[in-house]
Amino acid sequence: MNIQINTDNHITGREALAQQAEATVTSALGHLAEHITRVEVHLSDENGNKTGGRDKRCMMEARLEGHQPIAVTDEAETIAQAIDGAADKLKSALDSTLGRLRNYQGREPQPDAPGPTKGSDHGTERVQRCEEGSTRDRCASRASRQA
Repeated sequence: MNIQINTDNHITGREALAQQAEATVTSALGHLAEHITRVEVHLSDENGNKTGGRDKRCMMEARLEGHQPIAVTDEAETIAQAIDGAADKLKSALDSTLGRLRNYQGREPQPDAPGPTKGSDHGTERVQRCEEGSTRDRCASRASRQA
């Protein structure tokens, strides 16, 4: 997992922040490192030199092998808080995405789902007809007429 840190001109102590951000990302996402090719961290101070509330921003983008990137943003009073918040959000988003992918890839047919049953030639014929390019509504109406 490659981690790239970017800051704007208003951020001071870039080296220390880069080390902190890298440690936080590694800690939060280390268990997913085999799926992530790169994480980009963008740190910015939205108000520049002005003082204010939640003006520190951290945007993190993770690139998964073979999938679209996932990006999150967190704004806080300090850069450290923004980094922690963004890392937590990214961990949650990646866990959710990878969990859905695992469920989809390992999914087995539901017992009460419509479709062919074991030893049913009629059900197989119905599936073949529906896979020939018919829309879902057409498949449903054909299936009800055949039943």
